[in-house]
Amino acid sequence: MSTPDNGNDALRPELAELIQRTALGLDENRPEAVARREQSHQRTARANVQDLFDPDSFIEYGALAVAAQRFRRSEAELRAKTPADGLIAGIGSVNGSLFEEENARCMVLAYDYTVLAGTQGHFSHKKMDRMLRLAHELKIPLVLFAEGGGGRPGDVDAAGVAIAGLDLSTFALFGAYNGKAPLVGIVSGRCFAGNAALLGCCDIIIAARDSNIGMGGPVMIEGGGMGVFRPEEVGPIDVQINNGVVDIAVADEAEAVAVAKKYISYFQGDLKAWQAPDPKPLRDIIPENRRRTYDMKRVITGIADVGSFLQLRPDYGMGIITGFMRIEGRPFGVIANNCMHMAGAIEAEDADNAARLMQLCNVHGLPIVSLIDTPGFMVGPEIETRAQVRHVCRMFVIGSHLSVPYFSIVTRRGYGLGAMAMAKGGFHESAFIASWPTGEFGGMGLEGAVKAGFKRELDAEKDPAAKEALFNKLLGQLYERGKAVNMAAYLEIDAVIDPMETRNWIIKGLLSSPKRTARESYSPYIDPV
Repeated sequence: MSTPDNGNDALRPELAELIQRTALGLDENRPEAVARREQSHQRTARANVQDLFDPDSFIEYGALAVAAQRFRRSEAELRAKTPADGLIAGIGSVNGSLFEEENARCMVLAYDYTVLAGTQGHFSHKKMDRMLRLAHELKIPLVLFAEGGGGRPGDVDAAGVAIAGLDLSTFALFGAYNGKAPLVGIVSGRCFAGNAALLGCCDIIIAARDSNIGMGGPVMIEGGGMGVFRPEEVGPIDVQINNGVVDIAVADEAEAVAVAKKYISYFQGDLKAWQAPDPKPLRDIIPENRRRTYDMKRVITGIADVGSFLQLRPDYGMGIITGFMRIEGRPFGVIANNCMHMAGAIEAEDADNAARLMQLCNVHGLPIVSLIDTPGFMVGPEIETRAQVRHVCRMFVIGSHLSVPYFSIVTRRGYGLGAMAMAKGGFHESAFIASWPTGEFGGMGLEGAVKAGFKRELDAEKDPAAKEALFNKLLGQLYERGKAVNMAAYLEIDAVIDPMETRNWIIKGLLSSPKRTARESYSPYIDPV
């Protein structure tokens, strides 16, 4: 990010001009712009880019561009006020100390809010189109810093060659990059209109707590006759984490960059250095009382390498936990039922979380671990108002088209269609399906199975105490029949394992599975939603 110094005082005029014009866009020469960011407790775009990339690895494209406003402003003002036309773009290395150099290359597109509120100008669109075409060739991870207000109406220089400006390729190129390589969006502050349209195409969105995200900002809302609103009222972070738009909420840009680097690392390869957790607590996580809840995140962190788990969408679709982890340094996607939310019954939003994680892993070549404890899909009149049929069936359609290794482990309940969906569509569809000794199985929840299957016998018993005793007896019989060891004896699951051996089983399963890299195979399907 700094200007090279060759130690020669007598510079040729051409080089001196280059150094002078390049220096105008650096933070140290823009104190007023930097001060404004400090007042809003934010970093500059260049500070974020510098933090993202390994030292001295970044090369910038299009740094000398300025806004297409030469008919309105002088060249000197444009160079001082609109450096890079508000879009910092380039390529560098991320996590280069952990992975091979060719696996560490990454592209950045960072809108600069200090330049005309981060709006999308004529030349920044041209620059982005150039970078996106390059990205399609290189197929390297791309990080978008999306803060900004969308289209810029003040670029009068383009008026002679454009009317509406809707014939550019930026959004098509950006959307087409989805699935080519990891695509990460980061937001701090305001992100509206065209900036939000790009953000929404990303694999994941990381947003600071001060973020506001919307397809239209206050100006567009008022112009559409829909009222007058402050920017803070449009798409605040609490709204966007609860509805699933934001995958990971963070405190500030520094944390956002750190999380982005961690996310990218899962797709860069295996780590040689890792620390295994103590496996002994896994034996005691499941309560002896089968009706009590427990924290499935303790199971995940008890299996994953220490500090390697990264959760997506913790406040959306809370019945299924999704994210990424490492085992012996190898990256995996993870899907797990959360019995602390609706007893682990799978709702529409939960299924969306699982389906999206499956797609992310399949496109980018990561194996998947599924941790199962569910009574099945949620049922009832209310859930059907949320398109339950279409949403939960995404798990069957997408799961059946996966080509990455998939490992299913039942920690407690494996009931009905919901358990089948968690196991890639059926208990014999995974590379293996194993259960902890606490596993229990059935075509539906055992209590419901007793009530439905033995209704006549229960109705015939008029004494309440006797009726309860009969119910408990029948329930005990079903529970005994559906225990993990009996399921394994009938070969409906592959094995019952000591919880302490879970990591070992997953790694051995991975070593036994055919290797598959990202984008190696593609099987078309129609998403049910």
